[in-house]
Amino acid sequence: MNSLEIRTLTDDAATAAMLSDLLIETVAAGGSVSFMHPLSPEAARDFWRRSLAAAARGERAVLGAWRGGALAGTVTLLLDFPANQPHRAEIAKLMNGRDHRGKGVATRLMRAAEELAVEKGRTLLVLDTASEEGAAGLYEKLGFTLTGEIPDFALKPHGGLTGTLIYWKRIGSAADALS
Repeated sequence: MNSLEIRTLTDDAATAAMLSDLLIETVAAGGSVSFMHPLSPEAARDFWRRSLAAAARGERAVLGAWRGGALAGTVTLLLDFPANQPHRAEIAKLMNGRDHRGKGVATRLMRAAEELAVEKGRTLLVLDTASEEGAAGLYEKLGFTLTGEIPDFALKPHGGLTGTLIYWKRIGSAADALS
């Protein structure tokens, strides 16, 4: 089976284990997703348990891309913001499995996250990505606008500092109003 299915993930042991493996793989490969290498399986599982519990409370949505029985990638849509920001959502933790890179998985995940944000009444998406080896090209291809760079924002998984690029995109009714 070669088709890709995007679905909202829920908190079950098998899903958490697959997400944990993907996170560990991403960090080991140098992905700047808020963790340092080596990332222990326990720390990865704890992160995903907390993230999926937040999703169950409606504070976020965790989407998974499935090809056959394999988790090809994931993205998180953060939805829990202060009362003066009910119109926005944030993209976090976009990750692809090594065997699934360059096959449109990240693009499909990002489009699904944007559609979900629109369904939830959001009109602005924001995200950040590492200046070095981040996904800036993908985000720009998907219509995100670069606001700027913050230098020395975070440690890279294997050490050393990297900046972060801040992006935004109007979606839903806000994007329609500009057309």
